[in-house]
Amino acid sequence: MKNRSRHEIFSKILKICTNGASKTRIVYQANLNFRTVSPYLQILIKNNLLEASEGGQILYKTTKEGTNLQETISQVNKALSHE
Repeated sequence: MKNRSRHEIFSKILKICTNGASKTRIVYQANLNFRTVSPYLQILIKNNLLEASEGGQILYKTTKEGTNLQETISQVNKALSHE
């Protein structure tokens, strides 16, 4: 498995959280572990790209800014993949 860049991981997390996701779902779908996922979530929340719901189980949801960033990263990756 190739190493992924930070922006690829950020993009994957933002995509997973489009409709809301638990930390467990993020860990499994982004192929991370609980120790490594936390710093990514903190950075995304700090930059208003992701929000955490209050209440029982914490759910993470991508903000409008996060959706815009995720789409931009996808477009760049798509453009660069056509060599």
